[in-house]
Amino acid sequence: MSLDLDDIREAFRYFDSWEDKYRFVIDTGKSLPTMPEAARIPENIVRGCQSQVWLVTHQRDGKLTFDIDSDAHIVRGLIAIVLAAYQNQHASDILSFDMDALFDELNLIKHLSPTRGNGLRSMVARIRHEAKQAA
Repeated sequence: MSLDLDDIREAFRYFDSWEDKYRFVIDTGKSLPTMPEAARIPENIVRGCQSQVWLVTHQRDGKLTFDIDSDAHIVRGLIAIVLAAYQNQHASDILSFDMDALFDELNLIKHLSPTRGNGLRSMVARIRHEAKQAA
């Protein structure tokens, strides 16, 4: 079950409490496929994340897809939000998308620990770097 940005925005509007939103984020992350152990290598680690996060980028037909996984449930949910914006997009679309505006709209960073927020930004920065390389 992968959600698109409209689904995520709707869910964040629907839930009143941050606890409900937090549960939604965790539940959303449960739907992500698990990365094979063979891909969980040092070269694929996203630096700057509190938890272990691995990222593998693929390019096909001018679009980028990402295999991302983490050992933390909340991070897997955050990955699902990032993927809703970036998965299967052209590099130019990834580079032009304002992820900070999405995080502000969802009021997300405010409810994460500083280290978790920095890790989320590191993940986005790594994806943007991959998009720049592909552009």
